[in-house]
Amino acid sequence: MRILVLAPQPFFTLRGTPIAVRMLLDTLAGGGHEIDVITFAEGESLEMDGVRFHRVPDISLLRGIRPGFSLKKSICDLMMAAMVVRRLATERYDVIHAVEEMAYVAHWLRPFFGVPYVFDIDSSIPQQLDEKYTLRRPLLAGLEWIERRALRRAVAALACCPALEEVARKAAPDLPVTTLTDVSLLDGAIVAQEDVDASQARFDDPVVMYVGNLEHYQGLDLLMEGFALALPKRRMQLVIIGGSKEDIGRYRTKAEALGVGDFAHFLGPRPICELAAYLDQADVVVSPRLVGVNTPMKIYSYLDSGKPLLATALSTHTQVIGDDIAHLVEPEPGAMAEGLLHLTGDPAAAAALAARAKERVRNEFSHAAFRTRLLDFYRNTVAPRLRQQRDSR
Repeated sequence: MRILVLAPQPFFTLRGTPIAVRMLLDTLAGGGHEIDVITFAEGESLEMDGVRFHRVPDISLLRGIRPGFSLKKSICDLMMAAMVVRRLATERYDVIHAVEEMAYVAHWLRPFFGVPYVFDIDSSIPQQLDEKYTLRRPLLAGLEWIERRALRRAVAALACCPALEEVARKAAPDLPVTTLTDVSLLDGAIVAQEDVDASQARFDDPVVMYVGNLEHYQGLDLLMEGFALALPKRRMQLVIIGGSKEDIGRYRTKAEALGVGDFAHFLGPRPICELAAYLDQADVVVSPRLVGVNTPMKIYSYLDSGKPLLATALSTHTQVIGDDIAHLVEPEPGAMAEGLLHLTGDPAAAAALAARAKERVRNEFSHAAFRTRLLDFYRNTVAPRLRQQRDSR
């Protein structure tokens, strides 16, 4: 097939959705499909066999796009939409693979160009905006109506987690939907892992480690408050990897205010190729996320790390993991402290938990499993639906 992929993110950057898009491109091109990609200007340039990249104009004021909704991202989306129109007017494609909000663009353009689209749901835009801004009911209902229409007109949909599959099935009961979970990055299939000096994260005390951005929804406030409660009962070190300078400054101030400044270490961003080396220094890995329905990509690498996982008992986690492979706690500081004390105080139970998690990754969340599911989706779902639509014309 000739596929137009719409990826409204800085590409390539080492964040969840861009990494998933890279795996998508690598898998589809490796499966013999011809791929054109329209994406943002910002990001690392990649050379991929069978893939051609087309970027929006590089405007300095539109750089530094963070995860989630923003004015910068909206402007880049509009520029992308104009580029989609130009390409559809001059090129022929079998299908559009539209990631996140670009599915709305593909939906609006289908009556004019007749190109069917796959809706790639990495997040529900109405839910995402409501969680961030607490939308008024009429506005939320309007956004949900737009999402439903885009899903119902799609040829098929991919969801990155069971919760988003359920969103799609409720909105479009007749739509074929497949869940394609993210994978561990530790196997080196996407980013080769390097043996680097990770001594900054090495301590004689137990190390509690968080990796990821420092946006509020990730629950760093909860983690630090729980850590402050646990520290008087057991000496340990908190290592936080990731975040912008502004976010790191804010959480350093919070650590000082909580009285744990000497035990909280902010290492800033680290290359994904060093992820395995840093996770190897941890005694406990933590995902204290507070909101969201999609499962964070880092969860799969955490599970593959051989270290016990402490996570909040919210659907963002529990739709994929259970008590057999992670220690799940309520999203409040006392429960977080209890979890930290339990996992650092019972090494045998923590090791058994981590071993079961690693086995689960090998069976369900590997790069090989991702590749098989995606190619089967295009071969057994998308291709027959496209033939059916062509035959019905």
